[in-house]
Amino acid sequence: MEKNIAVIKGDGIGPEIVAEAMKVLDKVAEKYGHKFNYEQLLMGGCSIDANGVPLTDETIERCKAADAVLMGSIGGDTTTSPWYKLPANLRPEAGLLGLRKALGLFANLRPCLLFRQLSDACPLKKEISSKGFDMLIMRELTGGLYFGKRYTEEKNGVMTAVDTLEYSEPEIRRIAKKAFEVAMQRRKKVTSVDKANVLDSSRLWRKVVEEVARDYPEVKLEHMLVDNSAMQLVKDPAQFDVMVTENMFGDILSDEASMITGSIGMLASASMNETSFGLYEPSGGSAPDIAGQNKANPIATILSAAMMLRYSFKLDKEADAVESAVNGVLEAGFRTGDIMSEGMTLVSCSEMGTKIAEFI
Repeated sequence: MEKNIAVIKGDGIGPEIVAEAMKVLDKVAEKYGHKFNYEQLLMGGCSIDANGVPLTDETIERCKAADAVLMGSIGGDTTTSPWYKLPANLRPEAGLLGLRKALGLFANLRPCLLFRQLSDACPLKKEISSKGFDMLIMRELTGGLYFGKRYTEEKNGVMTAVDTLEYSEPEIRRIAKKAFEVAMQRRKKVTSVDKANVLDSSRLWRKVVEEVARDYPEVKLEHMLVDNSAMQLVKDPAQFDVMVTENMFGDILSDEASMITGSIGMLASASMNETSFGLYEPSGGSAPDIAGQNKANPIATILSAAMMLRYSFKLDKEADAVESAVNGVLEAGFRTGDIMSEGMTLVSCSEMGTKIAEFI
């Protein structure tokens, strides 16, 4: 198989962690007889420096022409970087928002996996963390409260702010369909999170999800109110497989779930459109304080590349091999600084990438 990958290394630690993901992808290509062609593009702060804007039309078109996008981290120190003295629409993160919109990336997939070897880093009780967990939170990314009409005005002498939560049936249907498709590649369970006891938007959400579920009889569907979901995530995270929810609920719940995995440096993510096309990136930031020091943890980016293999390229065996290699390296006791513990072997960012490639 031959695939074209648009590579956006980005800012801060981005170039370092993406280089290690590419190293692992090259090993996968070598072992399984594939060919991955990379086209390196600029976005974020580095694009501001080179082009005066965080995202160019050329970068958008080159990404659209690729089979998938692999990205590092965008942005810098918000207090010292000159990028953050620019208008909001010219700052690094505006490039990411613009690219998501241009590519139609409406579904954010964030796996939350607690590796057994890192259970001590989990803040939950031992009897909970010892069971481990492997869930995926799918967040609708382009609708809801964050994109609805909003305004602030004075009414009868009182300042009043209004934000509108709006979802259409097609918006709900496409994210639900994506959730069930992903569940079919996992343990065949979907938990749909809403607030249907209060919100009209949630009642429509629940109705449409149930309609979509009929097309996937192998998948078990359950509904859960968002407040109960927040409690269940810390009480028994192992019960979840695929959790699908609207934009704001997903924003909050995915951050809660990331905390219980022990380190954000372990968290992959993908943003996908209605086809198999996706943008794959680590969940963490650009960490400018350690940029260029070869200290960053590349595992989240490497696991994001594994998601690309699985969801965009349909290479499940190869994705399994990458995930198994990460597990093997952790089992062998190798750690970057953010996940280091007594008795383990400290390695650099590049050494971690090399070790994982060797385990494939």
